[in-house]
Amino acid sequence: MRDASAGVGAGCTEADDAKSALRARVLKSAFKLFRDQGYANTSMLQIATAAQVSKRDLYALYDNKLMLLADCIGQRSRGMRRLLDAQLPMPTSKRALKAMLVSIGTSIMQTVCSDHVLMTFRLAIAEADRAPEIARVLYQNGPEANQLALAAFFRKAQAQGLIEHSEPAALARRYANVLWADLMILLLLRVREAPSSKEIESRAKAATEAVLGR
Repeated sequence: MRDASAGVGAGCTEADDAKSALRARVLKSAFKLFRDQGYANTSMLQIATAAQVSKRDLYALYDNKLMLLADCIGQRSRGMRRLLDAQLPMPTSKRALKAMLVSIGTSIMQTVCSDHVLMTFRLAIAEADRAPEIARVLYQNGPEANQLALAAFFRKAQAQGLIEHSEPAALARRYANVLWADLMILLLLRVREAPSSKEIESRAKAATEAVLGR
């Protein structure tokens, strides 16, 4: 005899998987449309058509276009903070902390310097007059979220006696300032090419040393 509870669990998993696949398809289509024709010129109907879903299914996932854009941005920004997940164990030595901070900086830079993320920043700038909410969503899900996550990380490191007892938010700003300097504006203006893996690692090490010392 079949276990009814197992069937319910399996059904829930299948439903969740289907919803995740649908969301991924919608996000991919929406991001492409936002990139190609701008946020203001993209409608929910166009997104539904491109993703091959009904408007009803689309609105079951997202109440409006701004929420959809926020998820597009959030999806990319979450990737750069994966090493700052509060559930991950903290380093137990200063050497391990240095290695982790280098990895964090490398992850952040690799993500932000990707074509998709830079395009999102350019989109927010281009739409700033017509849709200033895009810039707010981008800032809250990107730079601001990164700084808050870094500050929380430094606070935990201080609690373990691995780092100086400066204001965690100030340490996060110091780390970010050394990591980026003026690189972001140069990339957004297409004045220079994206940094190489070697340059990214060098910047991540410099940012780490700015906070922890050599």
